[in-house]
Amino acid sequence: MSGPQDAIPPAKPEIGEAEIDAAVRVLRSGMVVQGPEVAAFEQEFSPVAGDMHCVAVNSGTSALHLALLALGFGPGDEIIVPSFSFAATANAVRLVGAEPIFADIEPGSFNIDPDAVAAAITPRTVAIMPVHLYGHPAAMDRLVPLAQQHGLAIVEDAAQAHAAALNGQAVGSFGAAGCFSFYPTKNMHSLEGGMITTPDAEVARTLRLLRNQGMEARYQNEIVGANMRLTDVAAAIGRVQLGKLAGWTEKRRANAAYLDANLRGVTVPPVAEGAKHVYHQYTIRVQGDRDAFQAGLKELGIGNAVYYPTPIHRLKPFLDKDGNVGDWKLPETEKAAAEVVSLPIHPSLTQDQLDRVVEGVNTVAARA
Repeated sequence: MSGPQDAIPPAKPEIGEAEIDAAVRVLRSGMVVQGPEVAAFEQEFSPVAGDMHCVAVNSGTSALHLALLALGFGPGDEIIVPSFSFAATANAVRLVGAEPIFADIEPGSFNIDPDAVAAAITPRTVAIMPVHLYGHPAAMDRLVPLAQQHGLAIVEDAAQAHAAALNGQAVGSFGAAGCFSFYPTKNMHSLEGGMITTPDAEVARTLRLLRNQGMEARYQNEIVGANMRLTDVAAAIGRVQLGKLAGWTEKRRANAAYLDANLRGVTVPPVAEGAKHVYHQYTIRVQGDRDAFQAGLKELGIGNAVYYPTPIHRLKPFLDKDGNVGDWKLPETEKAAAEVVSLPIHPSLTQDQLDRVVEGVNTVAARA
C-alpha cells in the first residue's frame, strides 16, 4: 500500500529555475511595478484569448471586479451567474453593488445551462457571467445569441480555462470581457495575478485607469480607481509560464484521455462537441458515500478534492435577510455539489502515478 510519503497531490504548482531566474532578473533591475514586463505579458497573452486587448491585474477576482466596473454595472442591476463555482464569481457582482441571479448548470459540463439563463432574465438583467468551470468551455454558441437577443453583455469567468476553446474560438473572446486567474494551482500562474481581455479599446483603457488609481499619467487622475496592478516580478514569472502553457495543456489532455479510457465505476467528465477542455481539474462523479470514497483514495496515497461542496447560493453572504437559502431551484447544481471529486491531472504526473490513480479509483469504486 502506498504511504503518505509518496502521496500524489491533487494539484501542484509548477515553479522551475526559469521562473526563479526571471523573478531575480526583475528584482535586480529595480523596475518592479507596472513596467516593461507587464506590458510584454499583456501582449504575449493576447493570442491565448483570441487576440483581444489584455489588461493585467493582481488577481482573478480583481479581473472580474474591474471588468464589471468598466462596463458600468452597479446597484439595481442583475447579473446571471452559476452557483456551482468559486465564490469570487458572485462576490465580484456584489462588490459593484449589483445582484447575482443564480442559474442552474448542465449535467454534463458543469457549466451554466443556457435554458436556465433564459428563464432567469428580467428587465433588470444587464449581463450573463458564464464560468468555464474546470477548464471546459461553457455553451457560448447558445449563450452569445441569447445575450444578443436581450441586449445583454457577456463577461466570461475564464479563471480556470487558459487556452480552452469552443468550435475553434478561444474563451475570453466571446463577450465584452474575459477574466483569467494566475493563482499558483491554475494551468499557468504568476504566483498571483489576473488578466482581463476585451475586444473594445475604450474598455481596455478604462480598465487600465481603474487598476491604477484612475490615472495613466502620474497625478493626472481621470476617474476614481483602485490599486490592482500586477507587479513586474509576477509578470516575468507569468511570461515564462505562458511559454510552457501549450505543452502543459497537451499533457493535461493526454492525462485526461488516459483516465477516461481506464477508470471504472465512476462517471468521467464528458466533453461537449466542439469543445477543447483544458482540464484545470479532472472531475468525476461518484455514487454512494463520497466521504468514504475520498478516504479510500487518501489511504492509497491518491490526493483528491471536492470543488465546490457548498454552492454559492448556500453560502452565508448570499442567504436572505433571515438566513435562508430562498427560492432558488437548482437541482443539477445540488446534485453536482454532492457527487463531484477531482483527481490529480497536473502535467507533472508520471505514468506510474497515473496508473496508481487508475488502480486506486477502480479499487475504491468496486467496494461501493
